Amino acid sequence: MKKTTSGRMDCQKIIEQLKQYANPKNVEGMVHYGINPEKTLGVNIPKLREIAKAVGKDHALALELWNSGIHEARILAGFVDRPSEVTESQMDAWVMDFDSWDICDGISNHLFDKTPFAYDKAIAWCQRPEEYVRRAGFVLMATLAVHDKKAPDEKLAQFFPYMIRYASDERNFVKKAVNWALRQLGKRNVALCKQALAIAAEILTLDSKAARWIARDAIRELEKKLPDLQTKTASKSKKTKAK
Repeated sequence: MKKTTSGRMDCQKIIEQLKQYANPKNVEGMVHYGINPEKTLGVNIPKLREIAKAVGKDHALALELWNSGIHEARILAGFVDRPSEVTESQMDAWVMDFDSWDICDGISNHLFDKTPFAYDKAIAWCQRPEEYVRRAGFVLMATLAVHDKKAPDEKLAQFFPYMIRYASDERNFVKKAVNWALRQLGKRNVALCKQALAIAAEILTLDSKAARWIARDAIRELEKKLPDLQTKTASKSKKTKAK
């Protein structure tokens, strides 16, 4: 893939390459998994990662790719954008364009959670009524629990009340994101696991089918995870004392 004389990749050339890898059968399969087929080419993620590696990081290019409206170009935009150059206004504009769970999750997981605005957006977006905007808020909570290794427990624990508040949202992609966030926070360490189990128990009392599913699934996983976390904590404590 050739670069322009300025050293940048040409957006149109990249889109032409994406179209060369278009696969209508893949699109049919994506629909089966709840992915919006509109402006979707059916290019698989490994191929998109390969292209992203060749392209390198380029904020201006990411904006162009996003503005193309093509499904795979937007996923690629999340791979090549620089988190340090992402603005709040860009995040608020992009999240309103989310029309599929894979776009929502990919951009949140590979780009937005690495920005300095991630915590604020998680809280703001989870309170929005739009399905994929609300999902993005909870996906950010889940990915921050995994990726922000230095975050203190209280910074992540601030998310729990929102899980209770929106656990009754019966929309499939919202309830799954609430469940994901609850489980990921709980798998972080012993203290957060115990808090997550307590939150799940509270959610279980809500008069909502979605809430009961969220809670039961989380409790089942976290009750299995807690002994492992306790063992790891005890092991670390012994090593620290030995030093």
